[in-house]
Amino acid sequence: MRLFTRTAMAVIVTAATATAAWADAREVRIASHVSEFSPLHAQSKLFAEEIENRLPGQFVFKLYPSGQLGKEKDLMANVQAGAIEMINVASGVMKLDRKLGVFDLPWLFYNREHVRRAMAAGLEDAVRARIEEVGNVNVIGVYENGFRHVLNTKRPITEPFDLDGLKIRISGGKFRQGVFQQIGAQPQSVSWGETFTALQSGVVDGAEAAIYGFYEQKQFEVAKYLSLTSHVYTPSFLLSSKRFMDSLTDEQRTAFVEVGRAITDRAYQISEELEQEYIAEMSTKTELNAAELVKFQAATVKSYDAYIESQGYDYLKFVRETAKN
Repeated sequence: MRLFTRTAMAVIVTAATATAAWADAREVRIASHVSEFSPLHAQSKLFAEEIENRLPGQFVFKLYPSGQLGKEKDLMANVQAGAIEMINVASGVMKLDRKLGVFDLPWLFYNREHVRRAMAAGLEDAVRARIEEVGNVNVIGVYENGFRHVLNTKRPITEPFDLDGLKIRISGGKFRQGVFQQIGAQPQSVSWGETFTALQSGVVDGAEAAIYGFYEQKQFEVAKYLSLTSHVYTPSFLLSSKRFMDSLTDEQRTAFVEVGRAITDRAYQISEELEQEYIAEMSTKTELNAAELVKFQAATVKSYDAYIESQGYDYLKFVRETAKN
């Protein structure tokens, strides 16, 4: 198990050790709303390390995970305003434009390989362009926050009817709550920090989240069943403010853009490695099962209608044309 250091201070990521290099280096903050257990934190570290390799001594990167510089909404506002250099966030980006809500659609992807095929086929470039068009930011990288799954105290979730009657703590807006209601669950509003106690006391029967979320909160210690439902996939987005990017030299700007794309494969690999590491530890205390994805897709297919009617089919085309069960 790799070791993580929890600290309220910024994590400084740089290979520059000489006093002169530090004196001349420019400070760059990369903030995130999620913890150092997340793939987003690992992606930010990777990016900082690769920029240091490319442009040694020119930057000192300071990473601020766990919402130290604000919640996701605040981070988005600050990077758009140029008040912070860079952020690495997830679902908050989808709020920029309804078309980006494609990633809220349930059971959109079969697996991580399907995600990669769709992104490579043109979905990533389309999403990048849309974010930069409407968001007043530069998209440095599109990586992975991960699939969301269900942890609960009652039973394995294999088919849609297994959720019937279960009180599930659900994040996200009314759309995701409606999807769960459609297949019989009872969505519950509980703060993430109180979910462990809610599971322990029976206030909720389960929760849905990315694997690292269950892991960091130790919820697997009080909930017996971990079902890999993969009901939503969320990318992560490494963003920079336009003010910051405009302030860089041509060489530096080119390096940021090229490194952001060059680390994509490694970023996905790290995300998968972290997930498997966490699942391995969680499975010592939970019963792990896969869900029958096709049955869930069939049960929720009508939830796509409103999106297609209002936003069109062009993003979904990338997904459907690259699907392989």
